[in-house]
Amino acid sequence: MPSHASFIRSLFFVFYKAVNELYPQCRVQIDAHVSNGFYCHMAHIQQWNGEDIRRRMEEIVAADLPFVRHTVPTPQAIRLFDQAGQHNKSLLLASLNEPTTEYYTLGETPNSFYGPLIERTGQLAPFGLDPYDAGLLLRFRGPDGNLLPITSQPKMLAVFRDYHRWAHIMGLSTVGELNHVIAKGSERTNEMVNVSECLQERQIGRIADHLAANPQLKVVLIAGPSSSGKTTFSKRLSIQLLACGLKPVAISLDNYFVNRVDTPLDENGNYDYESIHAMQIDLFNEQMSTLLSGGTVELPFYNFKTGQSERSGQFLHLNDDTILILEGIHALNPLFSAQIPQENKYRVYASALTSILIDDHNYIPTTDNRLLRRLVRDYKFRGYSAEETIRRWPAVRKGEEKWLFPYQEEADVMINTALLFELACLREQALPLLEGVRPNTPEREVADRLINLLRLIKPLKMDSLPPTSLLREFMGGSTFSY
Repeated sequence: MPSHASFIRSLFFVFYKAVNELYPQCRVQIDAHVSNGFYCHMAHIQQWNGEDIRRRMEEIVAADLPFVRHTVPTPQAIRLFDQAGQHNKSLLLASLNEPTTEYYTLGETPNSFYGPLIERTGQLAPFGLDPYDAGLLLRFRGPDGNLLPITSQPKMLAVFRDYHRWAHIMGLSTVGELNHVIAKGSERTNEMVNVSECLQERQIGRIADHLAANPQLKVVLIAGPSSSGKTTFSKRLSIQLLACGLKPVAISLDNYFVNRVDTPLDENGNYDYESIHAMQIDLFNEQMSTLLSGGTVELPFYNFKTGQSERSGQFLHLNDDTILILEGIHALNPLFSAQIPQENKYRVYASALTSILIDDHNYIPTTDNRLLRRLVRDYKFRGYSAEETIRRWPAVRKGEEKWLFPYQEEADVMINTALLFELACLREQALPLLEGVRPNTPEREVADRLINLLRLIKPLKMDSLPPTSLLREFMGGSTFSY
């Protein structure tokens, strides 16, 4: 049975073929995974008709055409993609120095994908193609065989589009362009690192300026998925707030866990620490209300060894210049902060929204970026092997899907913690860990996929990373304490 990813890649090819036949001057780019589909950008063209494209796709699917794989010398593949106007593909191939290259044809149309396709187009029904923002949303079927419903994610799309705009300005939209910059040497790579870090710091600075200009905002709630870098973001935001004359106070939401024996159980009878009901919601809201009313509270302390909530002896009172910084998976859930007045809270969603593409038709999943960060960090600082981290990853993702992602658009602001060059930095530390995953284990399939991704990217030494870089949370060398 072909994988879900194989169906998605194959549908991309059908979409590209339809557009290429109807509008050969158009550059199609699979821009972002949002709203249960993929946002497709249509460049170098003013007028196009989404309904015509959808009809042509339906004809290609109904024709039940085969996806034919070819293996040729790489110089021949480079010439082929140059002639087809797919210069980002030929640029990548030229940077890899591989003797041969695999590509596919659908009818007379060539394309390349970094993973297998299905056998025939007839297997792709149903699919969807809908107008979305300034482009099109390519929709695919879910595990049950039905089309996933469109969800509204305008804030998420806006973040992706802003980063793609900057990537285009910097000439770093694709891995081929990234490799080209790295091959030029330190002067160009230092510029790339410095500009990327500066863009991220400007975002953090703008958030701090907004909070300083609105003194009624006293509670900053920060949420993000695993390995999104929200901890370093919180620390860098605190520095920016100090520079604005405010006194940030960080509160660990982990200290609001209920006693272990009161933790809800999951379907397997294990403690579900990801559940919002594993938190002392009433106590949290009561203490926040007291603080905002001018009172004083004693913060709780959760003893992870005993599994008990204890008194901390730490008392807190808000002054005029105090601002609370709270970070946790449930920070955007309306239930978690239900009793905090809207005018007093500011919600931030932080995630590594990978903005660089392998090429126009091959995207890099955000989850892969986060998993690479996590396995490097887990090995360096927690003593876990890559195999252990990969084994735990599905449970982490399940908790995010249930308790975090439904509330992304509740955020007042979203920040992208991904850096354009970071996969090139992670490569050096991640590759040996992935290569150490044992063969013939379920985790090896994931490891091989990530190895194949990283081998497309030229390595970049982390020497030029500033000590406050968000990447150092995972790779080491940070001036922050974790």
